[in-house]
Amino acid sequence: MKLMKTLGLASAIAVAALTAQAQTTLRFAHPVAETDLQHTMALFFKEQVEERTGGSVSVQIFPQGQLGNDSAMIDGARSGIIDIVLVGLNNYTGLVPVAGVFELPFMFPARELAYQALDGDVGQGIAERFAEFGLTVLGFPENGFRTMTNSRGPIRVPADLAGINMRTNNSRALNDMFAALGANPLQLPIAELYTALETGVVNAQDHPVGIVLSFRYDEVQRYLTLTNHAYSALGMMMNQNRFNGLSASEQAVIQEVSAEAVAMQRQMAADNEAAMVAELEGRGMVVNSDIDAAAFQAAVTSVWDAFIADNGDAEVNAIMALQ
Repeated sequence: MKLMKTLGLASAIAVAALTAQAQTTLRFAHPVAETDLQHTMALFFKEQVEERTGGSVSVQIFPQGQLGNDSAMIDGARSGIIDIVLVGLNNYTGLVPVAGVFELPFMFPARELAYQALDGDVGQGIAERFAEFGLTVLGFPENGFRTMTNSRGPIRVPADLAGINMRTNNSRALNDMFAALGANPLQLPIAELYTALETGVVNAQDHPVGIVLSFRYDEVQRYLTLTNHAYSALGMMMNQNRFNGLSASEQAVIQEVSAEAVAMQRQMAADNEAAMVAELEGRGMVVNSDIDAAAFQAAVTSVWDAFIADNGDAEVNAIMALQ
């Protein structure tokens, strides 16, 4: 009997130890629908982290802005209410303004150059600046090249944007760009955008095709123009104290899985882009890509000038050297 009690106590201690190991739950928040590739990436991250840590770390995903809009989620990650946040990199420029360099209009002629900049010295140098704001950068997944949709007609030259009410995000570069092109930029949270397009508060918006598809903007917009006017990265960041509180092996898993998740999501976004455009056409959108790129680029040089005046030209020059 005494032996049985001893074995029972040992078993209880072992179970308690295993339970203690599984106590770490990371709250992962993002703003997009569960049909979006960003959510696919989050699911991959969850699955791999839980598997490779042997269950000592679990991940709970909160999609579609369940924990607030982009700014609220970033604030939550800084304060520790949220552990991991995945939102557009433009949303972090209030903390690190120079991060806006990646979204300057027509900066990247190909996504591979964007990857080189984000994953290389420029991106890593900018990533280090987030430490003072309590954030650890896990990677820069892809939102993609931005396109324009509207309800008025195809966009081929800058004049086609004159007077159009264009929803924009909080990127200064994009707001300055649309103003320079003669549009009326209006900042709205993405959660309000569908209704704003439906009611005519705005009659145009710009997003990568994946967002157009997952948020069903084809239901309230007829024309899609593949302007590719700016490359938009995402920022996947973790509360610094939470990251530092993990064991060394758990930190290594988080970093390893993050790198794999970013690579996977980027590849899927690139591979699926043509199919997504075709699906939007099948839903009735009129798609065009025959824009006067030179005219657009000439019209937005002031946006680059304004960025350099505020942030210097080091990052711009470093990115241009890659090309």
